[in-house]
Amino acid sequence: MRATRALAVTATAFAAVGLCAPLAAAGGGDGPRNVQVSPSSVFPGGTLTITADGCRRGGTVSSNAFPDATLSPRGDRGGESTATARVRNNAAPGSYHLTVRCNDSSQTASASFTVLPARGAQGGLGGSIGPTSTEMAIGAGLVATAAVGGSVFIARRRRTVSGQV
Repeated sequence: MRATRALAVTATAFAAVGLCAPLAAAGGGDGPRNVQVSPSSVFPGGTLTITADGCRRGGTVSSNAFPDATLSPRGDRGGESTATARVRNNAAPGSYHLTVRCNDSSQTASASFTVLPARGAQGGLGGSIGPTSTEMAIGAGLVATAAVGGSVFIARRRRTVSGQV
């Protein structure tokens, strides 16, 4: 009876694998699919990582926002390819599309991403803005306190030195 159960389980497993194999074979090599862009929003000059399934021999990623990038197959994940693209510094804000084409297929797949408005660099206050009147008053008070304190210190020291002689 144990042998019968084992035989039934084995036959069921082989049937499941046999039915799934044609579905897996149908998806391989038909072209790029499952294209993902990370991050989905980027500033001009930022870097995007693009992944696509189905490009076993690599491919090309193209967009108006960046120069063409090369998809490289990843050995650790079957059929997945990745590319890194740097968005142009002068890319206008808005929504962009990218197109993925595998080297072994004429089909393409697309995805979209957003270029955010550029933010200017915050360079600090170094010389571009003068001190406020409050900052000037605080600075003058500190200088005056240091001058009075130094004078008192020197006057006391002279008294001590002249009294010993």
